[in-house]
Amino acid sequence: MKNTIVHVVQHLLPGGIETMVLDFKRCSPNDKISVISLEGTEQSSMNSWDILESIPDLYFLNKKTGIDFFVVFNMIKLLKKLQAKVIHTHHVGPLIYGGIAAKIANCKHIHTEHDAWHLENKKRSKLVARCIKYFNPTVVADANIVAKNITKHIPICNPQVIINGVDADKFIITDKTKARNLLCLPQNSIIIGCAARFTTVKCHSLLLEAFAELPDNIILALAGDGELKQQLKQQSIELDIASRVYFLGVVKDMPAFYNAIDVFCLASAMEGLPLSLLEAQSCGVPVIATNVGGCSEIVDKKTGILIEKYNKKQLSDAMLTKVNSLLNNNEQQRLRNLIKSNCSLIDVIKKYNKLYQGVD
Repeated sequence: MKNTIVHVVQHLLPGGIETMVLDFKRCSPNDKISVISLEGTEQSSMNSWDILESIPDLYFLNKKTGIDFFVVFNMIKLLKKLQAKVIHTHHVGPLIYGGIAAKIANCKHIHTEHDAWHLENKKRSKLVARCIKYFNPTVVADANIVAKNITKHIPICNPQVIINGVDADKFIITDKTKARNLLCLPQNSIIIGCAARFTTVKCHSLLLEAFAELPDNIILALAGDGELKQQLKQQSIELDIASRVYFLGVVKDMPAFYNAIDVFCLASAMEGLPLSLLEAQSCGVPVIATNVGGCSEIVDKKTGILIEKYNKKQLSDAMLTKVNSLLNNNEQQRLRNLIKSNCSLIDVIKKYNKLYQGVD
């Protein structure tokens, strides 16, 4: 049965949620899928993320700061124009605006929470609770710990759990030399990589401090962009590691990025279930991650390391441990197979399709 589905996100900037939604669209040829971005314009979004230029059925509502009722009106008109049967919202802003629009346009409403740390704020948790009670969406959490924390703060909500998935046909093990040439990275160095927006919560500053304690033959490659970029570049100069830190910007070919590095590191203070950890491991790359959100649910226990957040010594020690014990080909393949078997994007899409069709 063909579904007409509209995903609603806060914005279409490079990030895990946004990538997942676009992956859903790309890998669901039997469904009619559109994406609505509350914030931004088509041009501003494409300037920040050029892969959007080749993707059809993207709509931008250019939401103003604060409450913007015109967004609701415009979304209702758009849902009717698209003849949407299902609206799938991601995070709080889309839950509010999409929930109102779905109710008026008589659409089935699925809502995915990708993290729950924001519910520690009592005002926020009350708002989300009221939205869930009034809009009555089918609520999904992308990790068991996220589901547990949602129920803790909003007892009336009992979310289903659908772990995020990765496109294992896209994120594969390929030639490291070619990947490094593509990204202009040195061939004979050990490279630690991180892919995340340059925002405070991702703790790039701590990553730079910890990396500064590693030997000079190790390189750090940072994929992404954000408001802290210039500040982080200045910090790398002050730490005297600027020659060893590569700021790659928004990388269009992320499989190449993962294949170019030897170790992936995510030092975030808060997370839901990071897609980047799945992508890296699907490319046979071992990961280091802070033990926050759902990270412990997807980090391979044999090849990965979990550390405390804000702990520079643990972060530095973990990086040194991993660069001194790089994976061989067999270990890389085992890691990839583990992710492919347990975190397949196609399986995730099938589970959501059952919800879209009203099948529990």
